[in-house]
Amino acid sequence: MSVNRRTFGKYSLIPIRYEDRLDIMKWRNEQIYHLRQNELLTEEQQNRYFQNTVAALFEKEQPEQILFSYMENEKCIGYGGLVHIDWLSKNAEISFIMDTALEKQYFNLHWKNYLNLLYRYAFEDLNLHKIYTYAFDLRPHLYKALESGGLVEEARLKEHFLFNGEYKDVVIHSKTEK
Repeated sequence: MSVNRRTFGKYSLIPIRYEDRLDIMKWRNEQIYHLRQNELLTEEQQNRYFQNTVAALFEKEQPEQILFSYMENEKCIGYGGLVHIDWLSKNAEISFIMDTALEKQYFNLHWKNYLNLLYRYAFEDLNLHKIYTYAFDLRPHLYKALESGGLVEEARLKEHFLFNGEYKDVVIHSKTEK
């Protein structure tokens, strides 16, 4: 599948780059608490994932995920994409993490920019009907960023996952094509 570059000011989404893999691994390991990841990634695991899984995605007409490097100017400052793509129902889950160092001061800015770029790709290029997030209820500031970026809370799965001995909700936000 061919993936186009999308740009908004100095920010852009480009097809995920192999050269960003170690930064991505670092951010994933730093933010493991809110990801569906059970253990810290090693460099060997990350290299294997990019060489086998990610490389194969570019060969498929309808891949199960489409991943991007999120760029500020020409520097990768995050990554994400559309995952768990259901081509029949035309929906996909939104995935995104940014450089951990940017979260405190620029969390809302980068989520808003990322969503703006991703919407164009999802709805214009892929013709999807709906995209959504699936988030553990650990970062309430995330919902403000999602809602200011145009998503609406669609569902809350009560006590859906165990975190540090406590059951937490999963919150689903979504946006449909207009």
